[in-house]
Amino acid sequence: MASPLFLCILLVVFGSYLSTISAAGDGHFRHKMSAPPPQSYDTRMFLSVTPRPDRAGAAAPLVHRHGPCAKSPSTDKPSSFAEALHRSRVRADYIMSRALRGRDTTTTIEMQEQEGKVSIPAHLDTSVDSQEYVVTLGLGTPAVEQVLLMDTGSDLSWVQCAPCNSTDCYPQKDPLFDPRKSSTYAPIPCGSDLCKSLQSDHFDNGCSMNGNGTQSQCGYRVEYGGGLKTRGVYSNEALTMAPGVVIKDFHFGCAYKQIGSDDKSDGLLGLGGAPESLPVQTSAVYGGSFSYCLPPVSSGTGFLALGAPSNTSGFSFTPMTPFMDYATFYLVKLTGISVGGKQLRIPPKVFEGGLIVDCGNIISHLPSTPYAELQSAFRAAMAAYPLIPSDEYDTCYNFTGYSNITVPKVALTFTGGVTVDLDVPNGVLLDGCLAFTESGLDDYVGFLGNVQMRTLEMLYDVRGGRLGFRAGAC
Repeated sequence: MASPLFLCILLVVFGSYLSTISAAGDGHFRHKMSAPPPQSYDTRMFLSVTPRPDRAGAAAPLVHRHGPCAKSPSTDKPSSFAEALHRSRVRADYIMSRALRGRDTTTTIEMQEQEGKVSIPAHLDTSVDSQEYVVTLGLGTPAVEQVLLMDTGSDLSWVQCAPCNSTDCYPQKDPLFDPRKSSTYAPIPCGSDLCKSLQSDHFDNGCSMNGNGTQSQCGYRVEYGGGLKTRGVYSNEALTMAPGVVIKDFHFGCAYKQIGSDDKSDGLLGLGGAPESLPVQTSAVYGGSFSYCLPPVSSGTGFLALGAPSNTSGFSFTPMTPFMDYATFYLVKLTGISVGGKQLRIPPKVFEGGLIVDCGNIISHLPSTPYAELQSAFRAAMAAYPLIPSDEYDTCYNFTGYSNITVPKVALTFTGGVTVDLDVPNGVLLDGCLAFTESGLDDYVGFLGNVQMRTLEMLYDVRGGRLGFRAGAC
């Protein structure tokens, strides 16, 4: 019997052949249904598989947390479409309510620490319940592997730290990171500029008390929309992206108190546009650019890479800006949609709100008119297959008894005439359902979710103000 590691390598190399999809010449793809891979894997292996970005920068393997190459597959089951839709809507609604509410309305909370009492402002961040992709990095010296949720909608990174008992931290599969065993760990002083900047960015600048009654360590607190709250010490540490590629003095949260259950990871890696994020912290070395490729659930590894490739000729670029005055979120403008090779008739003005590019949002959200046109055209192309009646979702199919499925190609066109063909079926269907939903009225901001990003390399050239797409990257 083949080992799990061998099976994972086969998935990485031959993943595109696990399901047979052939061009039909009519704007559609023929998809031959095949059984999913087994869901039992060796939790000891991870960095055995080499990531594939063509660059001389820092790169790490990236996997779906339910995928065959996950180091520690999550104990919960993969989300059904109904669950994914609910989580995606909660996250989108939370981001939008936060934007409309404004950052200045954060509340003040009282925290009672063992060393003393400290009053700090709470920062509400985006929901983590919808996060599906994880990256394994090394933290500390010697480096200890940490499996972190990857989020372009968050900035401050954190891990659970020892000592932390089961009542203060949620159970995780890997040992807690122990800063006492690292020669490069250092808490950030509360009077430092780094700590003060947390106040301006609405994370914290709370200070804990040490044994002699003086304030010494910078505290942080983040409250997420899904109910998870994390707090601890803002710290410096060495972060290993790949063998021999070490980021010194990486600022992160060493968490000693968590509220809300979560067994999906050891922590979170923030890839947003604010100063606390990994890309901004490393901008002096990597120019603030980063990219990733999200593999389908049943395939092997993708990658997360810092820095831009030396050759970007394989990318198509569209302008990218921050969302309103929020440095965290990345916004692009959609200008058109095609189904089966035919451009849909959609007035350009309905796209004015733009799309937030959010790898933590599972499903893409479109304004009402574009969504209605996409849904109608997709249903017409899929008329041979029975729709599943439901009050919760409206474009899901019963493929029972069908060995070959004809799925129409769906393409998104962005500002500058950049047309991106979504991977079929992984970038179009989720659990047999069209992986799009309605965001609200026309001109309302939408979201580009992680299903539509699958197999694409997404290159965030922040300084250049552009987002790049490269097909077939993982």
